[in-house]
Formats: sequence, structure tokens, C-alpha cells
Amino acid sequence: MKLTLSKGRVIVHFVYAIISAAMLIPFLLVVSISISDDDLLNKDGYKWIPEKINLLGYQVMLKASSALVRAYGVTIVVTVIGTLLGLLLTTMLAYTISRRDFRYRGPVTFYIFFSMLFQAGIVPLYILMTQYLHLRNTIWALILPLLINPFYVMIMRGFLAKIPGEIIESVKMDGASEWRIFAQIVLPLSKPALVTIGLMLAFGYWNDWFYGLLLIDEQKLVPLQLLLYRNINAIEFLKGNPAVQRLGVDYSHLPTLSARMAMTILAAGPMMIVFPFFQKYFVSGLTVGALKE
Repeated sequence: MKLTLSKGRVIVHFVYAIISAAMLIPFLLVVSISISDDDLLNKDGYKWIPEKINLLGYQVMLKASSALVRAYGVTIVVTVIGTLLGLLLTTMLAYTISRRDFRYRGPVTFYIFFSMLFQAGIVPLYILMTQYLHLRNTIWALILPLLINPFYVMIMRGFLAKIPGEIIESVKMDGASEWRIFAQIVLPLSKPALVTIGLMLAFGYWNDWFYGLLLIDEQKLVPLQLLLYRNINAIEFLKGNPAVQRLGVDYSHLPTLSARMAMTILAAGPMMIVFPFFQKYFVSGLTVGALKE
């Protein structure tokens, strides 16, 4: 039996192939730059195939291996704890406002939606975290600011609103408590949405460096992204500061372009490995989690 594809399907496959290539090609270029010689990059520009393979960028980023391992550990702990707690609180809040028998469903939904449009800003957040909660230089300073995202709550609400109310009512008639309904009925039915929101939360925690810069001074609590960001700034400072050059120490050999791309690979690599395992749930969650009343 011959397999034939319609013209429309061929066009769709061709378009998606172009989109995939447009996403893959820049990443391959980043990998190429990260293993290229910095002097040749400054002289000849970026190339798909390195003229000379040089791993100095990775060596510089990995020089302080103990600090890097510690930063990876901090980021992993923050990502795991923040994702699990954020997913639990997001689902609980979304489930509450998705129930049509909840009296204050409308006002609470409006409050959450309103917070998507207007935010307090950095100064009130800093005062809250340092003066009231006293969480400066603690692991919770990296977790709490990203714990609840109103947009994620609305996505989860849209998904949970599609669960038939008859299922919940029938289980309640059998004597199940609200907690049991939530844990044994709602959560298993929400797997695609849970994976989708969980991945979004994990990406947010993994890529965050701003709250570490704002609230963390202890070196043992510096997250990965902030450590790599500081390493790049230190390299650029040593190479470009005339006062440092007058000390008689030559830092001109330190890479900048290749080190910057090596930093990108080190920072994004673990999440790129994890994402494919949850891709089917992620796509399904985006499809069925559309907002609706």
C-alpha cells in the first residue's frame, strides 16, 4: 500500500520544518561559538564550523568548580521546591475559583486578573521581603517572589472549569471530602495542565537571576544564573579596566564571546534535556487549557 500525503499536509510539514530549523540553527551557532577561539571570533566573526576548536570559554566558566557546583545545587533546590509549592498553590487557587458553587468566585477571579495588569513594583517587594518577612539572604527569598503567577492561575482555571461538575457532585454524595476530591479526582484529571504549568514555573525559577541580585549577598546562596552573570562581568572588567592593566597582569587572553556562549550552554543545557520528556504533556496542556468562562 502506497503512503500518500495531501498537498495541504506537505505544506504544513514544510512550514514546521522551517520553524524547527529556525529554532535549531541559532542553537548550533551558539555551540560553535562556545568552542571557538576568541581571537578568531574577533577577527573573522561568527562561523558555523570553528576554524580552531578552543575550550577556553568553558575552562574559564568551570574554573571555580566548587562555586559552580554549589550554584547548581542552589538552583536545583529552588527549582524543585518552588515548582512543587507553586504548582500546589496555583492548582488549589484555580480549583477554588473554577467551582461555580463558590460564592466569591467572581470577586476573587477579578482580583487575580487585576494583578496581571498592575503590579506593586520592586521597592514594595524589597521592603516586604527584607523589613517584614526578614527573608534576605535565605533560600526563600529566591522562591517566594515567583511562587504564584496570576497568568498561570487563569490557565489552570480554564482547564479545571472543563471538568464536569456532575463528577464532583456524585463523589460528594458518596461521602468524599473536598480534600479527597481535590487529591484523588481533580489532580489526576489535570495531568496535562499540571505538567504545562510545572514546566513554566520550573523555567522561571531556573532562569531567574534578578531576585538573587536583589536579595542575596551570601555566596553560598548565589543561584546559577547570577553566578554566570557575575563571571562574565568580571571577565569584561578585567579585560577593559585600565587600572587593572597598569598592575602588570595580562588578562587580554581571557575570552569574552566564547565564554558568553559557554555560559549560555551551561545555564540552558539541563532544562533542554528535561523538556523533551514532558513535551507531549506540555503541548496537550496548552491545547486544552484555553481560557473560557
